[in-house]
Amino acid sequence: MGTELDLIAPRGYCAGVDRAIETVERTLDELGPPVYVRGEIVHNQHVVSSLAARGAVFVDSEEDVPRGETIILSAHGVSPAVREGCAARDLTVIDATCPLVSKVHAEVRRYAGRGATVLLVGHDDHDEVIGTRGEAPDQVILVEDEEQARAVEVPDPENVALTTQTTLSIDDTVGIVRILKERFPALQVPASSDICYATQNRQDAVKQAVAAGADLVLVVGSQNSSNSNRMVEVAISAGADSHLLDKADELDPSWLAGKSRVALTSGASAPEVLVQEVATALVSAGYQRSGQENPSDEGVVFSLPPEVP
Repeated sequence: MGTELDLIAPRGYCAGVDRAIETVERTLDELGPPVYVRGEIVHNQHVVSSLAARGAVFVDSEEDVPRGETIILSAHGVSPAVREGCAARDLTVIDATCPLVSKVHAEVRRYAGRGATVLLVGHDDHDEVIGTRGEAPDQVILVEDEEQARAVEVPDPENVALTTQTTLSIDDTVGIVRILKERFPALQVPASSDICYATQNRQDAVKQAVAAGADLVLVVGSQNSSNSNRMVEVAISAGADSHLLDKADELDPSWLAGKSRVALTSGASAPEVLVQEVATALVSAGYQRSGQENPSDEGVVFSLPPEVP
């Protein structure tokens, strides 16, 4: 029985994550520490710890930042109430919200401005969803699954719109969206999918790896990373075993028992160095390295926020 390690791509940083991390790094370079960041800049413990070691101070609320200081808003976006709180404390705001998340916020404002009820497909406790709902809290209704899609009620079925958390799986949302469209024929939908290119590309690569024979898919990413968790779910749905791990020392040897072909990838906020450490551990376990060494070549780049010093 062969023992092959297949590095699959695209994997790792998306353009929005790359932009957010560089925003913190550049601000630290120019202003020096401390630089305050509201929430985790991206959902990865290695990234957060590395930036904290350089002088980034991660806070849960803008209320935790001394008056008049600089605050960086995370890639997941925030509600207007947070921005008002920053203004009230005379904070200089550097907005690292991913442009694709900003697109969803703009959709909510536009639909709500027309008086529509906005059905937001997503996960209740995710930072992105919290910020998006805050754009029109009285008009946004969260829909987490097909059961809720069948039960949700709106004031005016002729004036209802749809938006989606960017880091979901299309496979998971298609059933929800189908039900909503059946129940609300007048449902207004965005011109293009809210699920981001990087999320979809990484999920497609996982499916291709399983179709090519991978019987185990390892996804490097943190437990609170939505897109990383969705990659695990996609792999399992496609017919492979799959596990999420933050770093190499979380690799459980029992996962490898009887697995002849292991596919290795990472979520959109996981640095490549962690992937390489897991790959090294798998080679030490007897797997022959193959696949794509270049983690990502998607051709998408977002410019830094204009407020970056």
